Amino acid sequence: MTKDQYLEMMEQMGEDPDWEKCPEDWNDFPELTLNTVNIFHSLGDRIFPDVGYVGKDYTNFKFLLHRYGVEEHNEEYVLETILWLDSRAIEASQKRIKAERDKIKRR
Repeated sequence: MTKDQYLEMMEQMGEDPDWEKCPEDWNDFPELTLNTVNIFHSLGDRIFPDVGYVGKDYTNFKFLLHRYGVEEHNEEYVLETILWLDSRAIEASQKRIKAERDKIKRR
């Protein structure tokens, strides 16, 4: 459920929204967080046929920091967040590949 759907539902029921239960929207996040996610998605993926996704290609990282106007004192936050997102993406890729291999073995 999106934030708009939740607010519309509360309005139809004649109740005040419970902001603790209200789903967050991208606009609720600070600009730095949005820029960090955009930088993450702008970085290239490193994928190998036998291994799968092995992480982001950080070649253009400094360029993207500059392009999105990230201030120097925020660069560490951006890098740490991107590394966290990248580790989750690698883990998800490994799980998908393992599931596919297990599926093939069962056949």
